[in-house]
Amino acid sequence: MTAADDGPDDVRAGRQKRWVTLVGLLLVPALLLRFSGTGLAQPLEAAIFGMGIVAAAFLLSWAAEVAQLDISAGLALSLVALIAVLPEYAVDAVFTIHGGRSFRAHGGACPAPGGGTSPCELALANMTGGNRLLIGVGWTMVAYLAFWVFKRRGTPKQQLELDRTKSVELSYLAVACAYSLTLPFKSSITLFDTVVLVAIFVAYTVRLSKAPPEEPHLVGPARWIGTFPTGRRRAAVVGLFVVACAVILLCAEQFAAALVGTGQEFGVSEFLLVQWLAPLASESPELIVAGLYAYRLNITNGLGALVSSKVNQWTLLVGTLPVVFAVSSHSLHGLPIISLQREELLITAAQSVFAVAVLASLSLSRRECHLLLGLFLFQFVFSGIGPERFHGVVLVGVSVVYLALAVVVVAGDRRRLPRLLRDGFVTKYSELARGAEGADDRLR
Repeated sequence: MTAADDGPDDVRAGRQKRWVTLVGLLLVPALLLRFSGTGLAQPLEAAIFGMGIVAAAFLLSWAAEVAQLDISAGLALSLVALIAVLPEYAVDAVFTIHGGRSFRAHGGACPAPGGGTSPCELALANMTGGNRLLIGVGWTMVAYLAFWVFKRRGTPKQQLELDRTKSVELSYLAVACAYSLTLPFKSSITLFDTVVLVAIFVAYTVRLSKAPPEEPHLVGPARWIGTFPTGRRRAAVVGLFVVACAVILLCAEQFAAALVGTGQEFGVSEFLLVQWLAPLASESPELIVAGLYAYRLNITNGLGALVSSKVNQWTLLVGTLPVVFAVSSHSLHGLPIISLQREELLITAAQSVFAVAVLASLSLSRRECHLLLGLFLFQFVFSGIGPERFHGVVLVGVSVVYLALAVVVVAGDRRRLPRLLRDGFVTKYSELARGAEGADDRLR
């Protein structure tokens, strides 16, 4: 049984075997370094452990895709959601655990060790950076790649359209984004926030489980593994899961420590390294898979996968961090929001609100892509080279721009958001699927 966009003749087993072998070999240096006890320069350790996490994330993404051939829709959705956030969550959990231990050791404070950055700040830095990268880099990359392919084929387009079925993901993302706007005004992300965000995720999973079963669209090595006989395929999926999870758990703490050490050694902000480099490493596989979908002009699966990942990050990842902090701190206190993290949370939530407002029409234009990418690049570059004393002001300013643009977009089409929410929460999947056929015809 295969599941892909094209016929069985284009699986290209030889090429896929080479990719799997290459990714497997990339795991070896990280494991050797982890168990040898050898100490290397911090930048080299960061590169080796980071490479191991990236390779493991590729294995996870392939296994999660192929697993959809063998398990029920609801279980598949829950499993894929958990797997999608595991690499980033592992790194984030390391900083959260350190933050909880510091909080316990210092009687309710989370100080920065040795004059560096507080682990509580680093936990939030990794989370906010990952969320912003997903939209600023991921969504726009898929869109620009699709625009380029259309142009190369002689059918240039100014706007991309999603299936109506994606109203479900976007509706729950809208709810999560609305709630996330409250976080910058709190002193901590609490266990109450955990209840709310995880409840949104559970409701989202239940809603998705009602979708009619359909054969997943597999690409690359996942497509090749999907052609295996049933027993061999299931064994391969289990093996990939076990190996990848083991590597991530073994390397996450070393990678996090090496990143911080690299920043201190070279005088580079460890905050920026953790905020941008760590999430980029952990999310690179799903960005590549989404890019492959876009190259094949499967816009709904390409952009839809990243929208689903965004839902998982804002609900499952953010919502469970307070639990990790509470366990490690031996308290019921929430993960502290300190220093500049209020502004970081604000701009992350504001960017998400604007992105949802744009996609609420189930379309994405070139101009909207320019805005998403331009605003992201502005705050990204400024955070690296701009005067530190103006950092907070710029983040708040860009946040206001995001929110103002969201208001303009929604006000320009007042039926847009109510229509999206109605489809996402109420409309039956059979009716949503009929609308999806029209979107496919218009794109093709």
